[in-house]
Amino acid sequence: YELIWMRTLASQMKDAHGTRVSVQIACEDAKFRASGKTIEFPGFLRAYVEGSDDPEAELADKEKILPPLKEKDSLNFKNLEALEHETKPPARYTEGSLIKELERLGIGRPSTWATIVDVVLSRNYAFKKGSALVPTFLAMVLTSLMERYFETLVDYDFTAKLEDDLDAIARGEADNQKYLANFYHGNGHPGLDGLVKFGEENIDPRDVCGFPIGTGTNGKAMQVRIGRYGPFLTNEETTAGIPEILAPDELTVPKAQELLEDAARGPQSMGAHPEDGKPVYLKTGRYGPYVQWGDQEEGSEEKPKMASLLTGMLPDDVTLEIAVKLLSLPRILGKHPESKEEIQASNGRYGPYIKCGSDTRSLSDDYSPLDVTLEDALYLLAQPKRRGRGAAKKPLKEFGLHPVSEKPIVVKTGQFGPYVTDGTLNASIPTGRDIQSLTMEDAINLLDARAVKVAEKEAEEEAEKALGDDEEAPAKKSTAKKKTSTKKKSASKTKSKAKKKTTK
Repeated sequence: YELIWMRTLASQMKDAHGTRVSVQIACEDAKFRASGKTIEFPGFLRAYVEGSDDPEAELADKEKILPPLKEKDSLNFKNLEALEHETKPPARYTEGSLIKELERLGIGRPSTWATIVDVVLSRNYAFKKGSALVPTFLAMVLTSLMERYFETLVDYDFTAKLEDDLDAIARGEADNQKYLANFYHGNGHPGLDGLVKFGEENIDPRDVCGFPIGTGTNGKAMQVRIGRYGPFLTNEETTAGIPEILAPDELTVPKAQELLEDAARGPQSMGAHPEDGKPVYLKTGRYGPYVQWGDQEEGSEEKPKMASLLTGMLPDDVTLEIAVKLLSLPRILGKHPESKEEIQASNGRYGPYIKCGSDTRSLSDDYSPLDVTLEDALYLLAQPKRRGRGAAKKPLKEFGLHPVSEKPIVVKTGQFGPYVTDGTLNASIPTGRDIQSLTMEDAINLLDARAVKVAEKEAEEEAEKALGDDEEAPAKKSTAKKKTSTKKKSASKTKSKAKKKTTK
């Protein structure tokens, strides 16, 4: 009632008058700026503020209201609040959003969009991080080169026009030979042949195959360069490889300094391996930090064993014991009791996982390939294969095998709280019940009670289905159609009324 009263009263009042202002405030060396509106005549705002149902609400809740001010007025200080605002960069392209952007710019056609994305990935112009396409250092350098020396060829309008010209040739409206001659030799503008010759004469590879990062602590300029074997960092004194999974925007000045310092120190010896006494090193390579067992013997093609650090593991946290465990991967946990195949725990490009024959499961943060047990692996392999955040997590409690089904009974966390499961049936645990106090008998009772409810529900559904088969189908369809029609009309009227009120 109050809302209707406020809106009705406001609709009969005069318009509000105000002025939008921007104020600059000086306090010794500090300068502040405020933008908002000064209300000269409140009008209907006295009764109702759009978006607020409280008549006593401050107008500042919706818009900053500034008091009437004149130049050189003195202001009274009330309080000072420091706020941090961080602008988030736009989201990276995915394959879908990149194709959508190509369509918006008129580049390519439906038959070529997928090929364009494949070329971007196959030529290492971008790599995938989840579903996002992350540009590489090679792409950054190549883009800089093309925009600097071949600007017309990478102009969006030129590329879109090129598509239209090719469509005209396909329709027989233009001559393909004449078009190719103009494109290659030029016709009042430099052709492709002229641009390439100009580039060969004027482009300095050392100038275009890199870009600056900043200045290091030693005063030397740090630069990313593209070499024969990929991108690398240099400061004229030291050279360091850049991990392939490192995005260009993640290579900050401190990170570049860290990579160069690690390279200058060389491989860090962790100690002797307990098996043969060979040295164990901590190194940094193109895929990030890793450990190495022994040195490569002169004249031998056999490389020493290497192992990458686990996700989230920092080089400073690696001890000789951890390095030895990493080098022991893949670990053989045992054999599967049914298939008799070996179960292994390993660390791959996409993180730690377990493998049994051709069947694999990713390990969540609850498990580590360094200490996961055979029992854990059997439990994970019994779960349906999932991806990402849906990867199987360690159960909250394990009871053992069900005496009848002989399946493991565990407590897990679900969307609606903890529950007991044997892999087939799930039973919620009553709210407030202590999980650790649950016994095997309690778990079986919960599962049995759940089984009874499921059976009763299935019986009711079968009975309803049998009852429904006896009814006449035409009458049933007619009733449903009439109800749907009535709902649509009602919704339309409500929407219309709401729109009318908002306008007033």
